Amino acid sequence: MIGFFEHQFLSYKKNHIKNLLALAAADGFVHEKEITVIQKIGKKYGLKERQVNELIKSDEKFVLNVPNNYFDKMNLLYDLILVVLADGIIAKNEISFCEDVVKKFGMKKEVVKWMIEEVFDKDTAPTQEVWEDLREEAKERFSKK
Repeated sequence: MIGFFEHQFLSYKKNHIKNLLALAAADGFVHEKEITVIQKIGKKYGLKERQVNELIKSDEKFVLNVPNNYFDKMNLLYDLILVVLADGIIAKNEISFCEDVVKKFGMKKEVVKWMIEEVFDKDTAPTQEVWEDLREEAKERFSKK
């Protein structure tokens, strides 16, 4: 039996994956490369492969779950951009989805373009150390005042 806090953390991780699946489905087609990226992210968050696959196969209509703090919001945005870039096609509706997400975060939509064009240089994700600095830069440059 898992305790309350373990259950809350599991729900947080599953919501994170659901957000990524909502983006992947935004263009009407979930590409296999997007699924692969989502599975890797699920593993990074400590979810079992079967847990991620259950979410992938679910008929549930995913609704965006906005994280409570800036750190989690930016980590979600980071993972969303990974999914956008996964299939090598940057679809307008995926960009719109991400822009809507960052507006709900209280940020300017330009942060999405910045991340795709500058942060994920040539489709390469920044290292964790670099990401920590970039996360702070994004806060200064793109937070709505």
